[in-house]
Amino acid sequence: MARERELDLVEVAPNVNPPVCKIMDFGKHLYRQNKQEHKQKKSQKQGEVKGIRLSMRTGIHDLEVKAAKAKEFLKDRNVVKVALILRGREFTHMNLAYDKMKSFMTMLADAGRTDEPTKKQGNNLIMIITPK
Repeated sequence: MARERELDLVEVAPNVNPPVCKIMDFGKHLYRQNKQEHKQKKSQKQGEVKGIRLSMRTGIHDLEVKAAKAKEFLKDRNVVKVALILRGREFTHMNLAYDKMKSFMTMLADAGRTDEPTKKQGNNLIMIITPK
């Protein structure tokens, strides 16, 4: 029957009893299979780490703009690393720095979540936000 239709006889499920075969164009079958694998690989993209830098002097509107950019990163399934840089006498107001990081995170609450609390690294406060 396959030769009459100028098609191929393809074994689809060899492990079942009895084995299942189909009459189809094997070239088209391979093309569809490769296309589907490519689509799955594309959707399985590993997110890279994107960075957002803040300072104690960053204004409210600038925080909102940076939060919008971070939401775009999170929507693209990327991890966002937020760094708040402390300079000079800003070290004495560490509680204000933690409050600024907390307010930034509340702006991103619907798009992402933090896996661990904000931590101090040298003269920076670091927070990692992962997409939901």
